[in-house]
Amino acid sequence: MILLLAGCSSLPDSGPTESEVNHAQRNPQKNSVNYGIVKVSPELIGLLESEEPPLFSSLDADNSPVSAPRNDTIGPGDILQVSIYEVGSALFSPGSVGTPTGPGGASAGASANANGGAGGSNVGGMNMSTASSLPPLSVDGNGDIEIPFGGQIHVTGMTTSQLADTITARLKQKSQSPQVVVRILSDITNSVIVYGGVRRPSRIPLTPNQEHILDVIALAGGEDRTAQSDEDYIVRLTRNDKIAELPLKTIENDPAQNITMRPGDRVQLVFQPRSFTVFGASGRVTQTQFTTPTLNLAEAISRNGGPIDSRADPNAVYLFRFENADVLKHLGMPVDNNATTGPVIYQLDMMNPSNYFLAERFMMRDRDLIYIANSASNKFYKFFNLISTLIAPGITAAWIVR
Repeated sequence: MILLLAGCSSLPDSGPTESEVNHAQRNPQKNSVNYGIVKVSPELIGLLESEEPPLFSSLDADNSPVSAPRNDTIGPGDILQVSIYEVGSALFSPGSVGTPTGPGGASAGASANANGGAGGSNVGGMNMSTASSLPPLSVDGNGDIEIPFGGQIHVTGMTTSQLADTITARLKQKSQSPQVVVRILSDITNSVIVYGGVRRPSRIPLTPNQEHILDVIALAGGEDRTAQSDEDYIVRLTRNDKIAELPLKTIENDPAQNITMRPGDRVQLVFQPRSFTVFGASGRVTQTQFTTPTLNLAEAISRNGGPIDSRADPNAVYLFRFENADVLKHLGMPVDNNATTGPVIYQLDMMNPSNYFLAERFMMRDRDLIYIANSASNKFYKFFNLISTLIAPGITAAWIVR
């Protein structure tokens, strides 16, 4: 018997048994990552279902419309179109337009001027007005532009209407009833960058309509692999040197996470197919993609053939995961103060029929690892089969001799 046990221990195996896993967890020399073992239970399922991932709303402490940016301010790098309307002697490039005289001898231009519009002078029965567009003006790195006869103006933070009023005020002493219209030709200040797994990576200008994160992704063409599940796309948002990530599907399902974009935001769409790995006494050892929006533990085990009757220990089906630190604290496990995740092993006893229902509620995550432990008697049967293989030819030969 001693020889048999010694022979069993020397045979190769695909992984540890349940007792070996438990012993390694209690041994500080072997448990160098300080993992714990937690049995799957209704309380654990409830805790995991209540867990909330890091949310985009945390980057937007006050996302109310009152505090939202206007998205129509001017800043460095913008290109502006300034149009100036004058009456009488024009300061700028000629573009005179004759306007017929209105009823009662009053010119239409004068009537318009009286109503606050662009007026003109009545010359020979014709009201002469001039409309001029300056060459496109680029806002320099200091946030300034140069206006002929108006001098240098610091425009950073101004809206187009505020800049138009400022230019008008500077030209009033040099031009007769000037009217100014300003538009942004190339809006760099009020824009976000959308890149990664979208069809048209680009700079998306924001408008006073207040675009949200799903809006700018759609404006960039949406996902470049429409056949894949939205859960396989991660949205990475960078704002004020802070980064947050969420699955695209989470943003679609939770309107609170579809936050308003702010100038300077960077949105990266990352195609990241989710997968899990299975080791040990299963039908096959493999890495498998989810291919469905959600996947539970029961489905994951069945995809790989489940435990092998001749080798597996159904009492010891383990799931290895780096779990959220808040969950580990609720489980009473030690977690480093600065750590956001920690290692944990969840154990499922498949000999208990009620645990099959729990396995259907235990949701898989990307990079989860399932290990189905070997039965403690597996080595004995391996050794017995080896001995049988070695002595069977001799027994057969003896039988033939007889």
